[in-house]
Amino acid sequence: MPNPALIVCRIADMEANPDDLLVLLAVSRSAKFTTAAQALGLNHTTVSRRIAALEKTLGGRVLSRAAGAWELTDLGAEAVLVAEEVERAVRSLGQPGRAPDPITGVVRMTATDGFSAYVAAPAVARLRREHPGLSVEIVTVTRRALQQRSGLDIEVVVGEPQVHRAEAFKLGEYVLGMYASRAYLAENGTPATVEELTEHPLVYFVDSMLQVDDLDAPRRLVPAMKDGLSSTNVFVHVEATRAGAGIGFLPCFMGDLHEDLVRLLPDAFSERLPYWMVLRPDSMRRPAVAAVVQALRDQTVEHREFLLGGR
Repeated sequence: MPNPALIVCRIADMEANPDDLLVLLAVSRSAKFTTAAQALGLNHTTVSRRIAALEKTLGGRVLSRAAGAWELTDLGAEAVLVAEEVERAVRSLGQPGRAPDPITGVVRMTATDGFSAYVAAPAVARLRREHPGLSVEIVTVTRRALQQRSGLDIEVVVGEPQVHRAEAFKLGEYVLGMYASRAYLAENGTPATVEELTEHPLVYFVDSMLQVDDLDAPRRLVPAMKDGLSSTNVFVHVEATRAGAGIGFLPCFMGDLHEDLVRLLPDAFSERLPYWMVLRPDSMRRPAVAAVVQALRDQTVEHREFLLGGR
């Protein structure tokens, strides 16, 4: 990694305007001029003008267009290192005699619905008690890892990702199983075999919209099972199963929370899947991102048995 002190000196020699650097920092965190403008209390035109002025001073492009968003160039990444130093210096002015907390600012991540609710949310809540200047935005999606992740610091996906220009590592595992409500079973009977299971409707993801191959287990294991209710949201799967819409293929850490749900044929249906984390190569140099990553890792390890179906 380049020496930040040397980069600071290099860009300082170019007499870059600190205000322009802070505008670039805001754009780097949101990947959009409009979002950065709102955060800074400026308009889109002013942000564009500031970036153009910075590029003129530095003698090169600091941003490039990619997939409908803005990405840092190599020169832009160097400038952001300096911008972060400026930001820390400004914050320290309001805290005389006290070192500023480096774990501040906005961290943006995506994760599946269940992971977001039961792992990410409590991990972030615990971290913010120690670092109130930290803000974390969580977008819930179930998809493959992106190849372009401008404005996004962390992705948590199901299954091993195939990515370029990114760091990826396994976080942990969770288990899915078949569930039905007690009321549904009383009315429709309890399937005792896989063959009998095909007589019941499935509650699961919308097949045509499912992007994650690792989540195809029910349609692979019981292809004759017909869809009853489908949704892109796992919380809908849980509540639809509880309401008697059919038999749901649910994460055990969610299904086991409800006394009105019964797990069916656990020996035949116990799909164990991995959670993976994907990071931009430059993300971990931000203390706030590094802190969130560690908090998510700690929370996943601490709740290992819960994720694997142990209450």
